[in-house]
Amino acid sequence: MAHEGTVKTRTLREVAVGETVTVKRLHGTGPVKRRIMDMGITKGVEIYVRKVAPLGDPVELNLRGYELSLRKADAEMVEVM
Repeated sequence: MAHEGTVKTRTLREVAVGETVTVKRLHGTGPVKRRIMDMGITKGVEIYVRKVAPLGDPVELNLRGYELSLRKADAEMVEVM
């Protein structure tokens, strides 16, 4: 029997290359959250992880027909399902 609150949340930083995920919600506040939203990363958007640099920074994504790079720290703030 699962207890409420034990569901493992996953961030964009943990997504494997070649996987497509949907944004569940954004964490963070102020300018950092605004910068992520300005890139078009908002709730419900599908993101395809195209490439991750050898040391994990940056994460390269495809979303809404665009290619973009996201820093590892910013990818950590995007909760996906």
